[in-house]
Amino acid sequence: MTGTPSGRMRQTILDWLKDPPAHFPVPRRRDPAETGVTARAVAAKLGVPRRTALAHLDFLTRLGVLRTRRIHGRTYYRRDEIRIAEVARMFEKGW
Repeated sequence: MTGTPSGRMRQTILDWLKDPPAHFPVPRRRDPAETGVTARAVAAKLGVPRRTALAHLDFLTRLGVLRTRRIHGRTYYRRDEIRIAEVARMFEKGW
């Protein structure tokens, strides 16, 4: 997942989402650590179109390492730490 340019971009997104307030502007009404961040914020940080960011976020969501939450018509993405730990254990064991 991380050997290609796309994989590195996804790894970067996961790294940023470990500590969203440190990497994304903090909205007035929402705590990004609790609710997550939008695809628009990820796209702006990556410097790519929103569709490109959405493709990466959707891939990570399908893998189960990100969770989504809909609030007022917007989708917020955040890490699923339990699933990430499970995947890390699988790789450590060699499948």
